[in-house]
Amino acid sequence: MNRPLSAIAGGVTGIAVMSLLLLFLEVETRSNLAIFESVARFAGMPGNVTFGFILFVLAGVFAWPLAFMALERYIPGGPDPATRGMVLAVALWVVFVLTGRGGLSGGLLAIYVIFTLLAHLCYGFLLGAVYGRLTSEGPLEPERYDPSDVSQ
Repeated sequence: MNRPLSAIAGGVTGIAVMSLLLLFLEVETRSNLAIFESVARFAGMPGNVTFGFILFVLAGVFAWPLAFMALERYIPGGPDPATRGMVLAVALWVVFVLTGRGGLSGGLLAIYVIFTLLAHLCYGFLLGAVYGRLTSEGPLEPERYDPSDVSQ
């Protein structure tokens, strides 16, 4: 499969799992976290949860996977695309936590930080794993991996 479609397939897989994890978190906290509201607020449309969810899905399916495809060779994390996906996801998580936490504090903030990190790690792993599998760029054997070669 070509690289852009492989990246988008990885994004679809990752965002499906991440959405379920975040929806589970919203249900468990009785919507006190308002994750998709914070995405809408970040985009300049506060109060529009539907817009926040659509933007979240579009970014997860198209923007981040295509950015991953373009930057994958420069992302640290060894030869495994799944590991590189997780590194990208941690960078996305930092921005997500800093811009989307709103007025959370105390226990809710700790739950938000932990569960959003886990959701982002799942997203990045699936993005990279599916991408690597579909492009046949699976992990290199350890004896062939050279950490100084950025093309691996």
